[in-house]
Amino acid sequence: MKAIIFNGSSERRAESASGLISGYFVEQLKSLGIQTDIFNLADSGIPLFDMSLAETPLTVQRMAQRFLDADLHFWLAPLYHGSIPGVMKNCLDWLEITANRYEPYLTDKTVGLVCWAEGLQAMQGINTMDAIAKSLRAWPLPFSVPIIRSSLFHNDNRTMISDFYSEKFDKLISIAATKKIEKQDNKPFII
Repeated sequence: MKAIIFNGSSERRAESASGLISGYFVEQLKSLGIQTDIFNLADSGIPLFDMSLAETPLTVQRMAQRFLDADLHFWLAPLYHGSIPGVMKNCLDWLEITANRYEPYLTDKTVGLVCWAEGLQAMQGINTMDAIAKSLRAWPLPFSVPIIRSSLFHNDNRTMISDFYSEKFDKLISIAATKKIEKQDNKPFII
């Protein structure tokens, strides 16, 4: 099983919220024997969405293939002015290049959603990503993790995820991995 962590933040620092959350997910997924891939939007070089180009940019082709190769997706996004970053949406819009495939977009991919904000509005980002995932024919999990950024870390260690949120991340990972395993076994799954 393979998982992709889509880091939709423009931050590049490993000690940033997105870097620490991505790192946490990688550690937990690897401990379950799940192969991981991090797609850092800040380092991707994805151009503005433009389907009128004569050729699809190579960076876009590579991104789409990485997204299609993953069984599980975890989308991580900060909330900016009431929504996810526009560059994150732009990246997902490029999945339009898969429209003519037998299983277009992210058909039947399982997607876990995480969003952080300075206040209580992180759920707006979750709702946005949920709508996008469904439009791309994916299955967003019914459990997501909206984060109040000031509570994300231990008070005495700003590089360590708080127990409160590590428990939520672990639950999201467990639900995603269980859902995918049961789906592969063609067993019904009820959450």
